Order: sequence, then structure tokens, then C-alpha cells
Amino acid sequence: MKSFLKIVTTALIFSTIFYSFNTKHMNFYSFSAKDIDGNTVDFSKFKGKKVMVVNTASECGYTPQYKVLEEVYKANKNKNFVVIGFPCNQFGGQEPGTEKDIKSFCSKNYGVSFLMMSKIDVKGNTQHPLYSWLTKKSENGKLDSEVKWNFQKYLINENGELEEMLPSSESPASEKVLNWIK
Repeated sequence: MKSFLKIVTTALIFSTIFYSFNTKHMNFYSFSAKDIDGNTVDFSKFKGKKVMVVNTASECGYTPQYKVLEEVYKANKNKNFVVIGFPCNQFGGQEPGTEKDIKSFCSKNYGVSFLMMSKIDVKGNTQHPLYSWLTKKSENGKLDSEVKWNFQKYLINENGELEEMLPSSESPASEKVLNWIK
């Protein structure tokens, strides 16, 4: 029994060390997700770019931020800046549509040309791994946060590191964001 406990203890220590090593070395580029058309997007393709990740919804009071997101994206896409929208239906059921519905809505109403992803969960037991990394300091090395509503923004630097979380109420064109993009 003593040797069994020693083996289990050793295994736990090594798995903890391995997990810590891996999460400390993970960054934004370690992830991938399906885009709104169902194609896998490997985020390593954004190396060297600043990225704003935002969870979106079509029936929210913040939905007009799509327009501002698009304006900021168009004005800065040639400056190594990317916006990635992740539709989510976890806040008030404000994103009930299919990917096809969401894509049509974004295009028709806001002319969205930035990258839109397939609908995901940003919290809870079914949270997408990217959002686990974004919200847990133990994984991102920067900060703990909770996604509280639609259009919460995360700023990722050119090295794939989380820099900041911005609440839904902060405009994607705030002075803080525009200065960060520069």
C-alpha cells in the first residue's frame, strides 16, 4: 500500500508540473476554433498582430458595437490589427440564430468584414478552451476575469499574450483601445 501511495503521489506531482509547464507556455497562438462557415482557424496565423477578441450577440443593447468594431477594424487592419467575434447565446438568449443567420445579420446590418467565428460558450462547463485561457490567470499569466455580458473584449498583444480585458460598456473605439493599437 505504501508503494502504491508513493506511485500515486509521484504521478500527481509530475502531472501538476507538466500541467503548470504547459499552461505557462500557452498563448493565444496555441488555440484554434471554427469560423462562422465551419472552417478551422488556427490562431497561430495571427502571430505578430494585435487581436481584439469579443463575444457578440445580435439582439443585445450593445449590438450596435458591431458598427464600431468594423470601423476600428477597417481603420487599423493594415496596422497588424485583427478583430475576432465569437457569437454567444449565454446572456439573455440574445444570440438565438444559426451561424448562417448570424453571418447574414452581421453583413446586412453592419457590413462586418472582420473574422466571425461559430457560436460558442464563453463560460460554464462547456466554455470554449480559448475562453478558459482568457479568463484564468493560472492559464494566461495576466489576470482572472469573468465574462459578464455580450461584447466584453480581450486584447491580445503581438506575442499572443493577454494584455487586458475591457467591459461591454467600453467602446471598441475608446482612447484606451486606439492607443493600444498604435
